[in-house]
Amino acid sequence: MTGMQWLIWTLAAFGKFFEGFVVFMGGVTVPLITRQFHLDASQAGLVTSASLAGILVGTILLGGLSDYFGRKRMFIAEMIIFCLFLALLIMVGNFLSLVICLFGVGMALGCDYPTAHMIISESIPSASRGRLVLGAFAFQAIGAMSGIMVGAVVLMVYPSLDAWRWMYATALVPAILITVGRFFITESANWLAIRGHHEKAEEAVARLLHRTPAYPAKIALKRHEAASHAARKPTLLALFKGKNLRATLFSSLPWLLQDLGTYGIGVFTPTMIATALGKGPDKIRSPADLIASGIHSAQAAALTTSLLIVGIIFAIALSDKLGRIKLQIFGFIGCAVGLAIASMSIGAPEALRLNLIMAGVMLFNFMTNLGPNAQTYLLAGEVFPTEVRGMGAGFAAMIGKVGAVATTYGFPLLLVSIGTKSLLYGLVISALLGAVVTWVFRIETNGVNLDSIGH
Repeated sequence: MTGMQWLIWTLAAFGKFFEGFVVFMGGVTVPLITRQFHLDASQAGLVTSASLAGILVGTILLGGLSDYFGRKRMFIAEMIIFCLFLALLIMVGNFLSLVICLFGVGMALGCDYPTAHMIISESIPSASRGRLVLGAFAFQAIGAMSGIMVGAVVLMVYPSLDAWRWMYATALVPAILITVGRFFITESANWLAIRGHHEKAEEAVARLLHRTPAYPAKIALKRHEAASHAARKPTLLALFKGKNLRATLFSSLPWLLQDLGTYGIGVFTPTMIATALGKGPDKIRSPADLIASGIHSAQAAALTTSLLIVGIIFAIALSDKLGRIKLQIFGFIGCAVGLAIASMSIGAPEALRLNLIMAGVMLFNFMTNLGPNAQTYLLAGEVFPTEVRGMGAGFAAMIGKVGAVATTYGFPLLLVSIGTKSLLYGLVISALLGAVVTWVFRIETNGVNLDSIGH
């Protein structure tokens, strides 16, 4: 690994950090926003799901553009969009502008799903691709825990309904620095070659592999006769033809099923814990009650979220050894078990209730990042050929975020209408279904060179 390869990896990793930070911080910010803007349940659902809806749109609308304009250009553009909407979010004064800014932030993060994966995977050796892509993806979990912890700290330092603005503001300066850094990386040689820019591809590889002493001494890329044919701009329909159809189904359906649980549990864990502590929404009588509840539940949620980091560490260690398919299936089954344990807290004695929720959510967080949350992200950027990789990974992420939006928007309503237990049972079924779908459409990419995908 050269200095340029590590720079690319670091800049991509921070994109995932910002996603976890902003989205999971919603568990702390939404109760404050709801109180400050006097929102009803449906409006609160819109606030919670706005950033995820933006991610859904951004994955396919912006992420797919990396197949046309290049990985580097979109890698930079997404961070500029992120910084712009984040700055506006801090200053909003009404419900509509709040939702629009959260949507814009999410759209930038959505573009990062396919783009960050490709900028890493097309710049590093195939043998270590799984470890390094998932190593960057681990920063989503670090960001999630950091977002919750920052929320708790800000509430303690500034106990006000307006504290949510300062929570989001903490991400702005780091985001600007990451944006500047992305101007100094190389373009993907894979993308340049497939578009017929052979000389530029060789220059990109030379810059990517620059080290002292120089190794290799001379770089020459093999010219492919199919380059001119592949350089023609593909359309989204290409994802549903030939071998690409199986890749599309395999990458998108499990992602949909895992996001139903991961984002629903992740965003609403503080609320569930507050309810178990006897400090749920029905017990809130004043802003002071709300802030105290937010601090306590955020601290407990930070503990459960830490298991996301433990899970991704195991995923990094095992993905290139055991393979993606085994881990994804095993992880889905483990998620179902964790959700089942959490559901047992409903109606349990008060002394046992919190322990069951904590144990179930912690097991769920560990298993989802060991398996489906990590592996769906990894596989989506591996199973498609280079000419449609951006669109394919973007489409898979978009379908996944359909599940995320549905569950975060619907959770506040479903918690009231059908209850927490029935909701958790539904997520158990979706997790088990994810294991079945993974097995039926499986495509193992462990150690496979990306240039040979699709052939």
